Amino acid sequence: MNLLDALDVAVCSDPGVIRSHNEDAVFADAGLGIAILADGMGGYNAGEVASGMATTLLSTSFSRLLTGPGADEEVLAHPEQLINDEICGTNAAIFNASQSQPQYSGMGTTLVFAWFLDNRLYLAHVGDSRVYRLRAEDLRQLTKDHSLLQEQIDSGMISLEEARFSANKNLVTRALGIEPEVDVEIGVHDVLPGDLLLLCSDGLNDMLVDDEIAEVLLDHDRDLALAATQLVERANENGGRDNVSVILVRVRGDYAAPSGWWQKLLAKLK
Repeated sequence: MNLLDALDVAVCSDPGVIRSHNEDAVFADAGLGIAILADGMGGYNAGEVASGMATTLLSTSFSRLLTGPGADEEVLAHPEQLINDEICGTNAAIFNASQSQPQYSGMGTTLVFAWFLDNRLYLAHVGDSRVYRLRAEDLRQLTKDHSLLQEQIDSGMISLEEARFSANKNLVTRALGIEPEVDVEIGVHDVLPGDLLLLCSDGLNDMLVDDEIAEVLLDHDRDLALAATQLVERANENGGRDNVSVILVRVRGDYAAPSGWWQKLLAKLK
């Protein structure tokens, strides 16, 4: 089964109730097996510039790597190194833009990057945007926030319950574009048919606890687009204090990579 047949994708992004414009950026392509979500930060419009740069640069780069004439099995044989290199390059581009253009000074963005390849999920993240996996009825967070709040939880300074009401929710300890170099966290996860992956900005999980997220996903299990829309609407009903974005990816079947898989992908996408 090829990726187009193996994956279903739905996307929804909204400014929320309080914010006047949306600094989140999203990209998803089932044919490439790529999903990207970024939550920008910075001065007026600068956040959306940073998040837009992140999704555009990475989606363009991976589209070229996976389908262009330079697609090379040796390059694609090391997915984690490739992901790290491309994200670090994107970080440098955002940082350089912020240094060279005063209106973009201090801009940055969180990032979650998901690559479905050879029956695995290669997952990279920087900041506090998240990825969850719903398997059967079990919702599990696959990423750990790079945030001051998470560090306080890990050190035992505050409990998970206290963290829900903390004033430090939005203080990230890593982001793209803030420094010349960035530490990208990359993990590899098994994938089973029926798995549902959720990428989201903190505008969702700040407004809904995990049980509420799971409830929406289970209630609208057969309609991915409706599930995405309902998550955003529930976040807005609960206050919508931030931009809220979600990408849902349903794994419908096996997508093992045969020999010469990149050539077959290229032929399928043409």
